[in-house]
Amino acid sequence: MTIQSDVYVIILITIVLAIAMILLSKKINKVDPLEKPKGIVVPIVLATEAVYKTVRTNVGKKVADKLTPYILALWFYIFVSNTISLFGLSSPTANFSVTITLSFLTWLMIQVAELKYGGFKAYMHAFLEPIAPMLPMNIIGKFSTMLSMALRLFGNITCGSIMMSLVYMGTANLSNALAGLVGIQGTVFNFMAPIIAPALHMYFDLFAGFIQTLVFVTLTIVLLGNDIPEEEKN
Repeated sequence: MTIQSDVYVIILITIVLAIAMILLSKKINKVDPLEKPKGIVVPIVLATEAVYKTVRTNVGKKVADKLTPYILALWFYIFVSNTISLFGLSSPTANFSVTITLSFLTWLMIQVAELKYGGFKAYMHAFLEPIAPMLPMNIIGKFSTMLSMALRLFGNITCGSIMMSLVYMGTANLSNALAGLVGIQGTVFNFMAPIIAPALHMYFDLFAGFIQTLVFVTLTIVLLGNDIPEEEKN
């Protein structure tokens, strides 16, 4: 049995991010809270505060204190996975097993929130609303959020990867055609790729990767917030 190259990239990103977070947390712990932050601590503090405020607005302070570290880790993991193709590696989020796993974690937290704040009886009764014959549709609807989030992230990142593959195929053919015009026969270096591809990488990898990260993380926060009563958020 052979292991797909995607698996090595997934393991690499996980290890690198884990080491980076450990080192950054140690650096932040050494910072004096009474002093003005400087260096790499500044963007980390600003990003953490921005994410915490967003999470607190949707789920309340009590839950935000526990949820924010996960949201930060989720944000960095998905963003790095979406944009790693800029360095010639395959994007882990172009692998459906990765996106369905991330979506499952969000779905699982939603189910826990529904059970915790609504109770087991209300959770089970929701499958029979508004009438009992709706049970099959309600069961499908219960899993539709997980599937839609996974497919949205997987589809957009995969589409970007396919588009860039087509771009490189096109620039290779264009390079050969231009070389043929000056009398150079055969396959030549794809010299048109560095001219055309960078701008498209900025869109398909960087911009689209950021947008898809934002969408996935925002949906996670909002969907969780919808199942937390308002009195728990105050």
